[in-house]
Amino acid sequence: MKAIIVDDSRAMRMLLKRLLASVGFNTLIEAAHGKEALDRLAEHGAFDLALVDWNMPEMNGIEFVIAVRSMAEYDAMRMMMVTTETETDQIVQALSAGANEYMMKPFTAEALREKLQILGLAGDSG
Repeated sequence: MKAIIVDDSRAMRMLLKRLLASVGFNTLIEAAHGKEALDRLAEHGAFDLALVDWNMPEMNGIEFVIAVRSMAEYDAMRMMMVTTETETDQIVQALSAGANEYMMKPFTAEALREKLQILGLAGDSG
C-alpha cells in the first residue's frame, strides 16, 4: 500500500512513516506542505492514503484536501487530517472539504491503527 505524509514537522513525518510501515504500508512518500504534496501526486499517482497536517506553510491541509478532491483521478484516495486543531467546527470543515477521517495530535499508535481500520486500510499486524 502507498501513503503520502504531508506535515511540516520532519519528526512527525518520521513517526508516521514508522507507524504506517508497521501496519503494512510499503511505499511512504513525504511532503512538507500541500504544494509539495501535489507535486508528489503528479509524480507518483494516487496513493491509498494521505495523512495531512492542517497548519503548514505555502499550502495548508484544508487547501490541499480541497485541491485533491477537485481532481477525479484521486477520488478513491483516503485522506485523514492529523492535526492539533481540536475545535468541532474545524473537524466539520475538514470532513466537509473531503477528508475521510480526523485524528488529533497527540495520538497513540493504537489510535492510528483504529482510524486505518475504519478506512479499511489496516491489516492484523500491530
